[in-house]
Amino acid sequence: MTLFDLPVSAILIACIASAAILVYAPFLVVAYARLQVGLDLSAPRAMFEKLPDYGKRATWAHQNSFETFTLFAVAALSAYVTGQNSALVAYCAIAFVIARVFYSIFYIVNIPLGRSLMFAIGSAGTFTLFVLSFLSQIA
Repeated sequence: MTLFDLPVSAILIACIASAAILVYAPFLVVAYARLQVGLDLSAPRAMFEKLPDYGKRATWAHQNSFETFTLFAVAALSAYVTGQNSALVAYCAIAFVIARVFYSIFYIVNIPLGRSLMFAIGSAGTFTLFVLSFLSQIA
């Protein structure tokens, strides 16, 4: 047992679910921006050029969230399937989720250094989950 007396497997599943939800968090800002410029349901992708800068950044954060979620989900499931049960595994999964929250915020409000740092933290968490899963299978 680790954080909050939850098994690591439960933390991994909760983090996958949280990360899946977080994919859509930036889209709420995109939706708001679309309403500001006038919703055009006949050409929703063409609206991108009309969005204010924060709306464009929110779109990019949303797209990046899909990209990073796929790798994280595979890494977390790999850790789950290989029975990883260390606090490090739990902390990596939690760090990914927290980093993704701040990544989107920093992206939308245009803080590039913060965004890059959060991307690096999330990527390190994902990479570590992959490595720990792999190493457990060759040991």
